Amino acid sequence: MLNQLLMCIVYLAVFLFAQRQVSKWIRQQAEKKQVNEVRSRLVTRLISYFMFFVTISIMAISLGLGYQEVSLFVSSAFAVLGVALFAQWSILSNITAGVLIFFAFPYRIGDRIRIVEKDEDMSGVIVEIALFHILIKRESGDVMTYPNSLLLQKGVIKQPNEMPAKKVQPIKRVIPKRK
Repeated sequence: MLNQLLMCIVYLAVFLFAQRQVSKWIRQQAEKKQVNEVRSRLVTRLISYFMFFVTISIMAISLGLGYQEVSLFVSSAFAVLGVALFAQWSILSNITAGVLIFFAFPYRIGDRIRIVEKDEDMSGVIVEIALFHILIKRESGDVMTYPNSLLLQKGVIKQPNEMPAKKVQPIKRVIPKRK
């Protein structure tokens, strides 16, 4: 029993260390890509939840609950989440696309882009990249909200900034600091 308890403490220590390293890495990526703090916190939180779920599953197996019981619980949890999120498929796809855009999107806030769309002109300057959508300010002054999942499906062309003197500032949100 003491060995199992020590293993659980080791798993928690590894989880905390890995969580800090991943959070630090995500913060560095957010600064490098000029992503706002709200979005980087959401991505950090999603990854931390996943890591915690994996750690708890490993700890349960270490405590002797048995692989079958733990796998039954994990598969049941994923089934419930799958059914719940299937009803909201667009939310799940936008969250997944938001995480992918966080790590792999080559454009930043302030870049002028054009989304290849045959029906309408989808061009403007990126104002904000959020977890569910991207905000694009058109030349007319309108702000367009475009879903992340569609952004990954369409072609995006980076256009030269025609107004270098005017820098687009991201939308600032006031977020209380954790204590």
